[in-house]
Amino acid sequence: MNADEGVIVGYPAGRAPEKGPLKLGEGARLRSGTVLYDGSRIGPGLQTGHGVVIREENEIGADVSVWSNTVVDYGCRIGDRVKIHANCYIAQFTVLEDDVFLAPGVTIANDLYPGDERSAKLMSGPHIEAGAQIGVNVTILPFVRIGAGAIIGSGSVVTRDIPAGFVAYGNPAVPHRRVADLPEIEDRVTALRERS
Repeated sequence: MNADEGVIVGYPAGRAPEKGPLKLGEGARLRSGTVLYDGSRIGPGLQTGHGVVIREENEIGADVSVWSNTVVDYGCRIGDRVKIHANCYIAQFTVLEDDVFLAPGVTIANDLYPGDERSAKLMSGPHIEAGAQIGVNVTILPFVRIGAGAIIGSGSVVTRDIPAGFVAYGNPAVPHRRVADLPEIEDRVTALRERS
């Protein structure tokens, strides 16, 4: 493990002390301000930015990156090679499958009626399937499923399921076309440059 000063590995989890110590795989690179709670299992190759908090009862795969000022709340399942960018909030009970990408500022919710005790007992984060890409400042509401390989456009609010392989955007986000039908990146860049 390569850790800066100011990193806390194994912060006591007051909520679920019976979950035991933190299990952290080899090759972690932890930057200053990172706090990893006891009671999570994290695979090899974790990388964090500054000021990252990963709470208890999380199952996190190999080669995951969590960048600066991001919080992964408790009880999440995160697959291999997931990239969570800066300033994200991952609510309790969220599932991120392998190769998911979250751009900066993604906010994930898990409570349909915040403050209602009945709702608190039924909390569930969204389920984001393998290879989905979530754009800058997207908000994803509870119980939503985003299909494998989907792309969610920046600033969208995802209130219902998005099928696999679709590009969705807006508030609320709706599918607009298949990812396979997007123009080639080079053509898109050329068109954008010509406009400016």
